[in-house]
Amino acid sequence: MNHNKPIERDGQSATHIFDNRSLAVDYRNLSSLLTKGMRILDVGCGTGAISKDIAQIVGPTGRVIGIDNTEKFIASGRQSYGAVNNLELLHQDFFAYHSDIQFDLIVSARVLQWLSNPVDALVKMREMLSPTGQVSILDYNHADLEWTPDPPKSMQEFYDIFLKWRADAGMHNRIAEELSGMMEEAGFHSIEVLNSDEYYDRSRKDFLFKVGIWSKVASSTQMVEEGYLDDELRLQAIEEYTAWVQSEAVSMTMKLNEVRGRK
Repeated sequence: MNHNKPIERDGQSATHIFDNRSLAVDYRNLSSLLTKGMRILDVGCGTGAISKDIAQIVGPTGRVIGIDNTEKFIASGRQSYGAVNNLELLHQDFFAYHSDIQFDLIVSARVLQWLSNPVDALVKMREMLSPTGQVSILDYNHADLEWTPDPPKSMQEFYDIFLKWRADAGMHNRIAEELSGMMEEAGFHSIEVLNSDEYYDRSRKDFLFKVGIWSKVASSTQMVEEGYLDDELRLQAIEEYTAWVQSEAVSMTMKLNEVRGRK
């Protein structure tokens, strides 16, 4: 779906991240749009963990198709959720995907942030909707990530380089703020923005896993290979941040919006 290989979506750790996601926790406002019998497309579905939850709500008279351009995620999802009869998972690049179905709802969570051409994706989504259909896009504002207290300097330096790497590749670090304008440009109306910030503190059972995600991001050598990052700093960031999460971290807030638009 993206011509730039995204860090979070690459490797076994990403499969684990996707499998631990759920509609209730990781797309918490979407259920208000879901009704029995809906035809839904999930763009960039990962392993289909959230798609599976959506399929359970729309019921046997509904249909959910999840597509992702990473084959191993789809293979994993088919193995895990193959018994869900109204769910179909496809290894497919969205821009090459065609369907005879006019969808009632198209959703895409944490995906457009990886694209250099998100408006083109929104235009294609609009074309695939029924006349009364709508989209729901859930995505981050990476530029305003909040840690309490501040993480080690090595991780702060790594994160600044991460943002520059993304920006140089044409990705939008503030896409959560920009989505409403992008939707308007793509021809949507009745655009609505719902705050969906992810807040993690030590009262959560998944605190270490969620806050520790940046050690997993730093485990990729891609930015080193592309000349953005010294490998010594990368390894230092992993070591010091991992220790900080275990002993000092109090909370992390990842800024996130769900933005809806109607055809």
